[in-house]
Amino acid sequence: MNSETTQIIKKLLASPQKIVIVGHKNPDGDAIGSCLGLSFFLRRLGHKTNVIMPNDFPDFLKWLPGCEEIIIHDKDTDKSIATINNASVIFTLDFNALNRTGNMQQFLEDSDARFVMIDHHQAPEDYAVATYSDTSMSSTAEMVYHFIDALDELSILCMEVSTQLYTGIMTDTGSFRFPSTTATTHRVIAHLIEMGANNSEVHENIYDVNSLDRMKLLGVALKNLNILPEYNTAYITLSQKELDHHNFKKGDTEGFVNYALSLKGVKFAVIFIENKQDNIIKMSLRSKGEFSVNTLARKHYNGGGHTNAAGGRSTLTLSKTISEFISILPQYKNELTDAS
Repeated sequence: MNSETTQIIKKLLASPQKIVIVGHKNPDGDAIGSCLGLSFFLRRLGHKTNVIMPNDFPDFLKWLPGCEEIIIHDKDTDKSIATINNASVIFTLDFNALNRTGNMQQFLEDSDARFVMIDHHQAPEDYAVATYSDTSMSSTAEMVYHFIDALDELSILCMEVSTQLYTGIMTDTGSFRFPSTTATTHRVIAHLIEMGANNSEVHENIYDVNSLDRMKLLGVALKNLNILPEYNTAYITLSQKELDHHNFKKGDTEGFVNYALSLKGVKFAVIFIENKQDNIIKMSLRSKGEFSVNTLARKHYNGGGHTNAAGGRSTLTLSKTISEFISILPQYKNELTDAS
């Protein structure tokens, strides 16, 4: 975080503030971990904080310290709106365009609060009085750590904040295996462990607690895996019927796409998940090397993210979405076959 941004934020936080911290729609481990970590840290500085998420988050994150305090906008809209209207400062974390907050967008746009953005995605919007944006960062949770460092407050890190930030970094780096994981990331993680994060317990809570339904759904996903060897591409489909048959809950398909990407020779993988309620096909895209799924998702699927991990959506049927997807792959054949 540069010195100008640091000075703006120090001035904003020089006196006690009513602060709202917002994550993106369909929040993941980085959104939840970074928002809770920042919230607990700011409270230690004497500020009043509330975390608001546009909608609910997966059960495997609901053990995190403070998660029971999170306001879910879709479930408690009146409380969410009142809290936003009462805020003097609003931090937006792990997204950089207000439309990523779904039904919250208009209420945020109407707010008189001063906004601060902390995010690592590409092409940030210009709505904040202070923007800390760095696409090279592994996660927003790692950025919150550096934010705390820039304020010269690492000495007040506690077990709760360390656990929250560790969770965000671990989940957004695929347990520290994605290319965005740097030597600095590991130094941050080491310090968080020293300050109380129990690394083995976090991993167990996130990855090692599965329901029978989720395991059987994974079996269906693997059965539905298809390979397109001429494009070094693999994809998985899950229909609404298959989800319903296995009592699908938010977060159950987390990580499924990585099984497709792990196949020998595959450089690009996608999972297509039917969502009848929203009448869309949700897509998670992953890649290896320099092939940018962010570029593809932005161009074709109203999405985006990072070079090697992005999301998107289609309003076509599942079968038509697959057909369209296959039809656009020839545009990327050279990149896919040359990807390293």
